[in-house]
Amino acid sequence: MSELGRYLRVFMTFARNSLVRDMTFRTNFLLQCVSSLGWTAMNVGFYLIIFEHTGSIGEGTGWDQDRFFLFIATTWFINSLVQAFFMPNAQEFSEMIRTGGLDFALLKPIDTQFLISFRRIDWSQLSNFFAGGLIAAVSLYNLATREVDPMIPSPLTVLLYVIFVACGVMMMYSLMVALSATSVWLGRNQSLYNFWFYITNFSRYPMEIYDRSWGKPLYGLFTFVIPILLVVNVPARILAQPVSDRSGGQWFVVWAAVATVLSVLASRWMFRRSLLSYRSASS
Repeated sequence: MSELGRYLRVFMTFARNSLVRDMTFRTNFLLQCVSSLGWTAMNVGFYLIIFEHTGSIGEGTGWDQDRFFLFIATTWFINSLVQAFFMPNAQEFSEMIRTGGLDFALLKPIDTQFLISFRRIDWSQLSNFFAGGLIAAVSLYNLATREVDPMIPSPLTVLLYVIFVACGVMMMYSLMVALSATSVWLGRNQSLYNFWFYITNFSRYPMEIYDRSWGKPLYGLFTFVIPILLVVNVPARILAQPVSDRSGGQWFVVWAAVATVLSVLASRWMFRRSLLSYRSASS
């Protein structure tokens, strides 16, 4: 317990230092927040235009406008947490290897993966988290007050939603750590970061739209091999419940929990293997 408290104090120190650094340049911080919120507003407008032409995303999927905006809000919850807490550190990891900064990290009396993962926080990215909260609140209100099939989530549903949002964050983090670890062998790996953005784009849409025609290989790959489709779909499905047992919803929940544990263990193994191959920047 004392060890957990020590790590918590270190994390709070990182968080405070990052906030002080961000507040040193307040105008830049505000511009980053405005930029993120502007991008969010444009996305909302884009999807509102789409729903002017159709009643749901995918025929017979159940993702009508209010439920789909719950899905989008879940996407912003997860992406904002990943981009605030992990993205800046993953981007700096290859630079630490090139400049020798990793040598000093290895000498610290703390877990290296923890130090590499949390040493910097980009607070401005959390602006999208609050924007997602506003959109989720409006969508839930619309679902709860509509005349036909009103939906009010139970406390258990909300608890499961929070748990699987955390699982989604951990899966995204695991993929990012695994890609960052390859920097030890590859040096600069900007193309792999681009790959991360490409495949995580698939998670931004309901998985039902891939489960037909030539999309089936993508559906299988990103559900069972690289389970990126589970990241947003499972928590959003738990809260919005757009489909019932006919799509095997319970099995996806179980698989998401298993996939989270496997992803974390695999990324941890890969990170430790990469450190064993590290020979310092001067060698």
